[in-house]
Amino acid sequence: MEMFETENGTHADILPPAVKKEKHEGPYKSNFVCAVTINVPAEQLYTFWRNFSNLPRFMENIVSVTVGSDRRSHWVVNAPGGTAEWDSEITEDEPGRRISWASLPDASVDNAGTIEFRPSTEGRGTEVRALISFKPPMGGAGRMVAGWMQKDPHIQAKRDLRRFKQLMETGEIATSPANQDKPAS
Repeated sequence: MEMFETENGTHADILPPAVKKEKHEGPYKSNFVCAVTINVPAEQLYTFWRNFSNLPRFMENIVSVTVGSDRRSHWVVNAPGGTAEWDSEITEDEPGRRISWASLPDASVDNAGTIEFRPSTEGRGTEVRALISFKPPMGGAGRMVAGWMQKDPHIQAKRDLRRFKQLMETGEIATSPANQDKPAS
């Protein structure tokens, strides 16, 4: 694991060097990029992700995503101190390649980003790259509290991409013994 500096502080990550050096210029002060390679064709990954009702299956803090139209959806997520809700709109949709979004005005968490599906540089599978920009509620203090609670969007995005990889490659998400139900006695 390698440490690297971003505008949001020092982070440990296991990304290809090209991703570590990439800077995402989003509309908000907090920006990051994370990626994972998944041994599944890009079109299949895109199709699964584009059905936003699938996202709570691997994104642990998403309570629900309600699709209102082809381009708009309503999100409810677990956040430090309760839940947060907002409406989001797709700003770019290239089937099989990329989906970009932005929260609508008056969102409880202003956010925008892109999820890309690119052929892997190793020649097998697809690199799934998340580029996220957000405005932390309560600014830097809110970001610190979220980090302490392991709810920071950067930490969550890395975990969620790992779970997405597991789900798409194996059909399930691995859990640790501590998180599994105890056997009946």
